[in-house]
Amino acid sequence: MSVQQISVFLENRSGTFADLTRILSENKINLRAVSVAETSEFGIVRMIVDDVFDAATILKDAGYIARLTPVVGVDIADKPGGLEKIVEVLNAVSIDVEYLYAFLGGKAGHAHIIIKVRDNDKAESALRSAGFELLEQD
Repeated sequence: MSVQQISVFLENRSGTFADLTRILSENKINLRAVSVAETSEFGIVRMIVDDVFDAATILKDAGYIARLTPVVGVDIADKPGGLEKIVEVLNAVSIDVEYLYAFLGGKAGHAHIIIKVRDNDKAESALRSAGFELLEQD
């Protein structure tokens, strides 16, 4: 049930992120969540989009280096301690978080967390058993 994330590598220079978002917009690809990390030479844009396969194809055709990565999406209560509960569940089954990012959406009072771990099946099983609602690509 993993969510597919698109990771795009960008040269760290003025205008590259604007170019990327323009291409997505022109092709009517809706960004649902996005995270941008950078170093002095390049950046990585991680995104969840409404049409992952069209977006990946469009980006590759435009010359971008894009990779699909399965990640775990979780719905949590938007209140102090919401993230802690997820981390505790994963820690209890020895799953380390490689990275994560959050966004608001869906139900009022809730947030969504995108988590990259090494074993999505194990993480999803543990989170589901702890009563968390997992997100689907749609």
